[in-house]
Amino acid sequence: MLGLLAAFGLAAATGLNAYLPLLIVGLLARYTDLLALTHPVVLIVIGVLLAIEVTVDKIPAVDTVNDVIQTLFRPAAGAILFAASGNAISNVSPVLAMVCGLLIAGGVHTAKAVARPAVTAGTAGVGNPVVSLAEDALSGITTVVAVVAPVLLGLLLLLAIWLFIRWYHHRRSRA
Repeated sequence: MLGLLAAFGLAAATGLNAYLPLLIVGLLARYTDLLALTHPVVLIVIGVLLAIEVTVDKIPAVDTVNDVIQTLFRPAAGAILFAASGNAISNVSPVLAMVCGLLIAGGVHTAKAVARPAVTAGTAGVGNPVVSLAEDALSGITTVVAVVAPVLLGLLLLLAIWLFIRWYHHRRSRA
């Protein structure tokens, strides 16, 4: 169960930033006993891709182009991390694990890609760096929590769902 919670968290984190979760998982695997992954060249390449994504994601209009490009990579990264994390792969069909990761990361990516042009338009681009930094922080924190404390991630996910439902009902009752 813990592996499955970690898998969901890692896949969701890649929907926001494909390379940050991959780099964190790679570094945790390399420098701790928490995970098994890790070639230095792979970590360097992921680090360079992360630097590019973090930079271009802060620039209005360029971030939209980046989101289009990342439509291929974020879901793929989510599929890989879901399938590879914890014991999820031994308890679940590898194909099902890849599909779950693909759908989770793809769903988060789609929400981000749809919301970002509204942020650009609503703030004349000034809000893009702030929102991007928040997404990066959320992706990084989710990744670390998914690896170190997956039960906490599950509880936070339930809390987020509960808060969303309350907000939605409140919004509907005001309309």
